[in-house]
Amino acid sequence: MPVRHASAVWEGDLKNGHGKMAFGSGAFEGAYSFSSRFEEGKGTNPEELIGAAHAGCFSMALSNILASAGFKPKRIRTNAHVRIDKVDTGFKILSVVLDTEGEVAGISQDEFQKHADSAKKGCPVSQALTGVEIKVNAILKG
Repeated sequence: MPVRHASAVWEGDLKNGHGKMAFGSGAFEGAYSFSSRFEEGKGTNPEELIGAAHAGCFSMALSNILASAGFKPKRIRTNAHVRIDKVDTGFKILSVVLDTEGEVAGISQDEFQKHADSAKKGCPVSQALTGVEIKVNAILKG
Protein backbone atom coordinates (compact mmCIF):
# COMPACT_ATOMS: atom_id res chain seq x y z
CA MET A 1 0.00 0.00 0.00
CA PRO A 2 1.28 3.49 -0.75
CA VAL A 3 2.36 5.96 1.93
CA ARG A 4 0.53 9.29 1.65
CA HIS A 5 2.25 12.63 2.24
CA ALA A 6 1.19 16.10 3.29
CA SER A 7 3.12 19.09 4.53
CA ALA A 8 2.66 22.29 6.48
CA VAL A 9 4.73 25.37 7.19
CA TRP A 10 3.99 27.95 9.90
CA GLU A 11 5.64 31.36 10.14
CA GLY A 12 5.45 33.57 13.21
CA ASP A 13 3.79 33.20 16.59
CA LEU A 14 0.45 31.49 17.24
CA LYS A 15 -1.81 34.57 17.23
CA ASN A 16 -0.19 36.62 14.46
CA GLY A 17 1.47 33.96 12.34
CA HIS A 18 0.25 32.25 9.19
CA GLY A 19 0.87 29.04 7.36
CA LYS A 20 0.21 26.85 4.38
CA MET A 21 -0.80 23.18 4.20
CA ALA A 22 -0.51 21.02 1.10
CA PHE A 23 -1.22 17.49 -0.03
CA GLY A 24 1.75 15.64 -1.52
CA SER A 25 -0.33 14.82 -4.60
CA GLY A 26 -0.74 18.52 -5.40
CA ALA A 27 -4.55 18.23 -5.23
CA PHE A 28 -4.79 20.80 -2.41
CA GLU A 29 -2.85 23.72 -1.02
CA GLY A 30 -4.40 26.15 1.43
CA ALA A 31 -3.53 28.94 3.79
CA TYR A 32 -4.36 28.79 7.49
CA SER A 33 -4.05 31.09 10.49
CA PHE A 34 -5.14 31.46 14.10
CA SER A 35 -8.23 33.24 12.81
CA SER A 36 -9.17 30.51 10.31
CA ARG A 37 -8.72 27.87 12.99
CA PHE A 38 -10.15 29.35 16.17
CA GLU A 39 -12.38 32.15 14.86
CA GLU A 40 -14.31 32.67 11.62
CA GLY A 41 -11.40 33.93 9.52
CA LYS A 42 -10.67 33.07 5.90
CA GLY A 43 -8.61 30.04 5.03
CA THR A 44 -8.64 26.41 6.03
CA ASN A 45 -7.57 24.58 9.17
CA PRO A 46 -6.44 21.11 10.24
CA GLU A 47 -9.92 20.23 11.53
CA GLU A 48 -11.51 20.82 8.11
CA LEU A 49 -8.93 18.54 6.55
CA ILE A 50 -9.60 15.87 9.17
CA GLY A 51 -13.32 16.27 8.46
CA ALA A 52 -12.82 15.88 4.71
CA ALA A 53 -10.66 12.79 5.24
CA HIS A 54 -13.18 11.28 7.63
CA ALA A 55 -16.18 11.98 5.37
CA GLY A 56 -14.38 10.49 2.36
CA CYS A 57 -13.17 7.40 4.20
CA PHE A 58 -16.53 6.78 5.86
CA SER A 59 -18.47 7.15 2.58
CA MET A 60 -16.23 4.60 0.87
CA ALA A 61 -16.44 2.19 3.83
CA LEU A 62 -20.24 2.43 3.94
CA SER A 63 -20.50 1.87 0.20
CA ASN A 64 -18.35 -1.25 0.50
CA ILE A 65 -20.31 -2.63 3.47
CA LEU A 66 -23.62 -2.07 1.65
CA ALA A 67 -22.34 -3.76 -1.51
CA SER A 68 -21.01 -6.70 0.52
CA ALA A 69 -24.48 -7.06 2.08
CA GLY A 70 -26.06 -7.28 -1.39
CA PHE A 71 -27.21 -3.66 -1.80
CA LYS A 72 -26.17 -1.36 -4.63
CA PRO A 73 -25.56 2.12 -3.27
CA LYS A 74 -26.28 4.78 -5.87
CA ARG A 75 -24.86 7.61 -3.79
CA ILE A 76 -23.46 8.18 -0.30
CA ARG A 77 -22.96 11.78 0.81
CA THR A 78 -21.35 12.53 4.16
CA ASN A 79 -20.76 15.83 5.95
CA ALA A 80 -18.34 15.76 8.87
CA HIS A 81 -18.60 18.25 11.71
CA VAL A 82 -15.36 18.35 13.70
CA ARG A 83 -15.55 20.10 17.07
CA ILE A 84 -12.43 21.52 18.65
CA ASP A 85 -12.54 23.33 21.97
CA LYS A 86 -10.28 24.77 24.63
CA VAL A 87 -9.53 22.39 27.46
CA ASP A 88 -7.21 22.69 30.47
CA THR A 89 -4.13 21.63 28.54
CA GLY A 90 -4.78 23.64 25.36
CA PHE A 91 -7.08 22.62 22.55
CA LYS A 92 -8.58 19.22 21.79
CA ILE A 93 -10.79 17.70 19.10
CA LEU A 94 -13.75 16.60 21.19
CA SER A 95 -16.13 15.08 18.68
CA VAL A 96 -16.97 14.32 15.08
CA VAL A 97 -20.54 14.05 13.84
CA LEU A 98 -20.97 12.32 10.49
CA ASP A 99 -24.24 13.24 8.79
CA THR A 100 -24.64 10.77 5.95
CA GLU A 101 -27.35 10.45 3.32
CA GLY A 102 -27.64 7.38 1.18
CA GLU A 103 -29.52 6.54 -1.97
CA VAL A 104 -29.81 2.76 -1.74
CA ALA A 105 -32.65 0.69 -3.14
CA GLY A 106 -34.25 -2.14 -1.19
CA ILE A 107 -32.97 -1.32 2.30
CA SER A 108 -34.82 -0.14 5.42
CA GLN A 109 -33.80 2.90 7.45
CA ASP A 110 -32.89 0.69 10.43
CA GLU A 111 -30.67 -1.55 8.31
CA PHE A 112 -29.05 1.48 6.68
CA GLN A 113 -28.24 2.90 10.13
CA LYS A 114 -26.84 -0.50 11.22
CA HIS A 115 -24.48 -0.56 8.22
CA ALA A 116 -23.52 3.08 8.85
CA ASP A 117 -22.57 2.18 12.43
CA SER A 118 -20.43 -0.68 11.10
CA ALA A 119 -18.75 1.67 8.62
CA LYS A 120 -17.93 4.06 11.45
CA LYS A 121 -16.12 1.26 13.29
CA GLY A 122 -14.33 -0.06 10.20
CA CYS A 123 -13.26 3.24 8.61
CA PRO A 124 -9.47 3.68 9.03
CA VAL A 125 -9.89 7.39 9.78
CA SER A 126 -12.41 6.58 12.55
CA GLN A 127 -9.90 4.11 13.93
CA ALA A 128 -7.18 6.78 13.85
CA LEU A 129 -9.44 9.08 15.87
CA THR A 130 -9.85 6.78 18.86
CA GLY A 131 -10.37 8.94 21.92
CA VAL A 132 -12.72 11.23 19.97
CA GLU A 133 -16.47 10.77 20.27
CA ILE A 134 -17.83 9.88 16.80
CA LYS A 135 -21.56 9.92 16.08
CA VAL A 136 -23.28 8.88 12.84
CA ASN A 137 -26.64 10.22 11.72
CA ALA A 138 -27.72 8.12 8.73
CA ILE A 139 -30.65 9.15 6.55
CA LEU A 140 -31.93 6.99 3.74
CA LYS A 141 -33.05 9.06 0.76
CA GLY A 142 -35.82 7.84 -1.57
